[in-house]
Amino acid sequence: MLDIRVGAVGWHGERLWESLALHLPAGEWTCLLGPSGIGKTTLLRLIAGLDADSDVAVACSDGRPLAGRVAWMAQHDLLMPWLSVLDNALLGERLRGGRVRERAPAARALLARVGLDGRATSRPASLSGGERQRTALVRTLMEDRPVILMDEPFSALDAITRLAIQDLAAELLRGRTVLLVTHDPREALRLGHRIHVLAGKPARLEPALTPPGRPPRALDDAALVALEAEIVRRLAAGS
Repeated sequence: MLDIRVGAVGWHGERLWESLALHLPAGEWTCLLGPSGIGKTTLLRLIAGLDADSDVAVACSDGRPLAGRVAWMAQHDLLMPWLSVLDNALLGERLRGGRVRERAPAARALLARVGLDGRATSRPASLSGGERQRTALVRTLMEDRPVILMDEPFSALDAITRLAIQDLAAELLRGRTVLLVTHDPREALRLGHRIHVLAGKPARLEPALTPPGRPPRALDDAALVALEAEIVRRLAAGS
């Protein structure tokens, strides 16, 4: 369990929010939606500790600090252009001076799961946007952390591949604590145990919606259709 409290945060002279409290249940997916520029990515960066001077407090139920237990998948793939797909997937291990050779089979297995088994030796410049994003997802999974922060991780994928990779992520990250930022209400409804909308100026965190059933869910469920309408209403009301 993570309880996150963020003090007043500004951006380019404009107040993003006065204060914000977010509860992330352990082992579940929490999804966060909101209009562009409202501070979703900023919030992820604060939780990840990438903005050290900010007023943010993160409390974990086990009393241990969050540092070193988080994997971050940014909005952009951030692949190293001089490295192969396989080496990009193993980048964290390499930077830590870890067991790159021993971990390579696991990375190859994950690349095969996301449809990149024939691309292990390719460079990022030869990949499509979707292939780059899948490589970044494998790199995130290879970190094997209990807390995963994901910023629009499936946005570059075509509709069919997107559904398949959502299913795979739900499978491989089962039992992890995930905070997913997305612009897609349907994606949040497929994957999230809890869904928040961040809206308004300064922004406020709307009470959580809890879709029925276990992720990944079928989108033709009537209850999800009704919840999608409520998400859109909250987004529109707070824009």
